[in-house]
Amino acid sequence: MVSKILISACLMGHAVRYDGRGKPLVHPAIERWMQEGLLVTICPEMSAGMPVPRPPAEIADAATGEDVLAGNARVVELTGGDVTDEFLLAAENAVRLATDSGCRYALLIDGSPSCGSGFIYDGTFSGNRRLGNGVTAAALKQAGIEVFSDREIDQLIERISHST
Repeated sequence: MVSKILISACLMGHAVRYDGRGKPLVHPAIERWMQEGLLVTICPEMSAGMPVPRPPAEIADAATGEDVLAGNARVVELTGGDVTDEFLLAAENAVRLATDSGCRYALLIDGSPSCGSGFIYDGTFSGNRRLGNGVTAAALKQAGIEVFSDREIDQLIERISHST
């Protein structure tokens, strides 16, 4: 049996991003997995009670989600607000949902300070990207869940086909 896949709610078209929009990922595999009941949808930030819309947030000082999990970095909003605790709760909620639902994989939106797994922004709110994981992506990886970005759906399809 194929394992379930945790998926960012915004990739399913839900208007949950910081800017109040979705970012639907249109791919035949998404439709098939949905019909097969394999997708478990979450917006980590909303699961932690964050509003939509909300100010943009980045991991400060060019740090990573791993640094936030270790207590060595903060997540801050463009307005200056510290939302580290909310992002830690969001990551905890995502790991719990994935584990409780039997997800071995996660398909997350890249660039997010929560879900980014290929790149995140450098904390300067200037649009500069850097390699790294967001807080939720880092927590899922630490929990043994394989994380793929929205740009890596073909790799996820390949990975699933080799595990069945």
